[in-house]
Amino acid sequence: MNGHLSLIQLVVQASVPVQIVIGLLLFASVTSWAIIFRKRLLLGRAQREADQFENNFWSGGDLSQLYRAIESHGGAAGMANIFEMGFREFARQRQHGGGSPDLMLQGARRAMRVAQLKEIDRLEHSLATLATVGSVSPYVGLFGTVWGIMSAFSGLGDVQQATLAAVAPGISEALITTAVGLFAAIPAVVAYNRFADQVGRLEVRFDAFMEEFSTILQRHTTRGLASAPTVPAAAGAARAQPASVGAGVVPDTQRVR
Repeated sequence: MNGHLSLIQLVVQASVPVQIVIGLLLFASVTSWAIIFRKRLLLGRAQREADQFENNFWSGGDLSQLYRAIESHGGAAGMANIFEMGFREFARQRQHGGGSPDLMLQGARRAMRVAQLKEIDRLEHSLATLATVGSVSPYVGLFGTVWGIMSAFSGLGDVQQATLAAVAPGISEALITTAVGLFAAIPAVVAYNRFADQVGRLEVRFDAFMEEFSTILQRHTTRGLASAPTVPAAAGAARAQPASVGAGVVPDTQRVR
């Protein structure tokens, strides 16, 4: 308890520049922790939604029904949003006679690409703040330390005999800023690396899904079928061998609307 009180006393008795540095570092630490908790929830939800959507997508059902189910809920996020944008553009071009199959496929891919970029931007939001806190906080703390040491040694000019007891309080309050800087920086750096890895993994999953869905649409347009595309029930075979006949598009009687 006495240690905590002495630490508080050192901060209270510190010079104004040192107190300002400590205040800035504490604010940066609180901000980074708020981002960490919020980002952890966001990325966890994005991964769960991606898993759930992939299970629904590869269940062998009609993709037009899956699209209408997503649309009925007011849209979706993540992988489901990429599918929604791609399927909507594909259906729109078919309805208006979008031209050659290649043009229809390119339009769907562009729509999915735009949706993917927006999703990645949403997931990466505030990561730059964590990177900034992690990289700048130690230097801000070092600035406070240098300032405090300079103040401590400059005060020795007014005394006849320099002793350790004379400079110890000033050096102690100066070193506190370095500790606070590390306290703010270390969690921010760890969280940034972890979240950046998770976003990168999700981006790879989005890319893989776009290629798989594009393969399904390409088969459908090449065959010139008027019905909506479906995914075969053997999801494992469909994903392992997207170009094989067994993993081809199975049309049903429901037309794209």
